[in-house]
Amino acid sequence: MATDKRDYYEVLGVERGASAEELKRAYRKLARRYHPDFNKEDPLAEEKFKAINEAYEVLSDPQKRERYDRFGHDGGFGGEGGFGGFESIFEDFFGGFGGFGGFGGRRPPGPEQGQHLRYDLEITLEDAFNGGAKKIRLSRSESCPDCEGSGARPGTKPERCPACGGSGQQQVTRDTLLGRMVSVQTCLHCSGKGTVVKEPCPNCRGQGRVVRERTIEVRIPPGIAHGTRLRVQGGGEAGVRGGPPGDLFVVVSLRRHKLFQRDKDDLLFELPLQMALAALGTEVEVPTLDGMAAMKVPEGTQPGTVFRLRGKGMPRLYGRGRGDLRVKINVLVPKRLTAREKELLAELAQLEAPEEKEKGFIGRMKDAFGGR
Repeated sequence: MATDKRDYYEVLGVERGASAEELKRAYRKLARRYHPDFNKEDPLAEEKFKAINEAYEVLSDPQKRERYDRFGHDGGFGGEGGFGGFESIFEDFFGGFGGFGGFGGRRPPGPEQGQHLRYDLEITLEDAFNGGAKKIRLSRSESCPDCEGSGARPGTKPERCPACGGSGQQQVTRDTLLGRMVSVQTCLHCSGKGTVVKEPCPNCRGQGRVVRERTIEVRIPPGIAHGTRLRVQGGGEAGVRGGPPGDLFVVVSLRRHKLFQRDKDDLLFELPLQMALAALGTEVEVPTLDGMAAMKVPEGTQPGTVFRLRGKGMPRLYGRGRGDLRVKINVLVPKRLTAREKELLAELAQLEAPEEKEKGFIGRMKDAFGGR
C-alpha cells in the first residue's frame, strides 16, 4: 500500500473538485517550472517532475480519477511516474519553443493492472463477535483461458499495428503562429494497444477477457466494526496485456441486533426489572454473546443505573482482550394493579419515615429547592 505517497490533488495544488481545465493549467505551470531541462542544478527537479506527471495522468482520466477518489493510492496507483504518457501535453505545450527531445520512439503500452471491485457484505453481530470465513459470489472479468488473454485465436498471436508501428500513438503536426506544433494522439487503428488481432479468439471475441461468476472466501476477523473495508488481493478484474488483476474491497456492515447496541468494543443492554426487585435487590442473569452471565443488583437500585460487566463485550481486533457489557436498569412500574397489590403498596406508603410524614408534600418540596 502506497501510504507514504502525497495526495495527487496536493501535488498539483488544486482542490478535490477542480475542473479538467483547472487541472490542466496547474499541470502545465508546474511541468514547466520543474522540468529537468530547466532545472539542471536542482537534484530534486526530476523527482518532482515525475510526481507531477503521475498525479496528472490519474486525475486527467475520468475513470482513474473516480477510482482514486474512492480508494486513494490503494486503487492501484503510485507507479514510477516519469515521462511516459505525457508526450501529447509536452509536445503541444513546448513544441513551438524548439522542444526538449527525448519524446520520440515510445515503447508499446505495457501491462496494466485490472480494475478494483467493491462488494457490500452485511453480517450479524454474532458474525462480528466470532469472526470466521464468509463466502461471497460475484461476477468479474478474467483472462480468457483459450487465448491466455491475448485476444487472438489459439495458435496465432497479435501483430504489431502497421499504423503506429507498435507505439500505440500517432504524431500530428500543424503550423501555428507560434511555429510548428507537434502533438501525439492515441492510435485510432489499434486504440493505443500497439497491436492488432487479425484472427480474434472465438471464446472472448478478441477481448482477451471473459466474464465469470466466482465464489470467493473472505476472512472476517473477530471484533470487526461496521464500515470496515477488507482487501482481497487479486480478487478484482483481470489485468490488461498481462498485467496483474485488481483487488476486491469488501465493505462490511452490521445488521441491527434485537438485544444489543454496540459502542465501539462495548455492548449496551437494557434490563427490564420489577420495581420491588430493584428496591429489595436481587441477582439476575443477563444475556451476552457467548452465554448468560450472573449480575448482582443491590437494593435501592434506581431507574437508569448502569452496571458494567468487564470483558463481556466485543473482542478487540487481533486478540487484544474484550470490551465490556454495560447493563442499564429499566425499572418496570405496573400499569394495572390487583386489589392485593394496591393494599400492599398503600401499606408501604404508610411506613415512610415519621419526619417525612410530618413535613408533608410542601415541606419536602422546600427541602428539594434549598429551603426557599
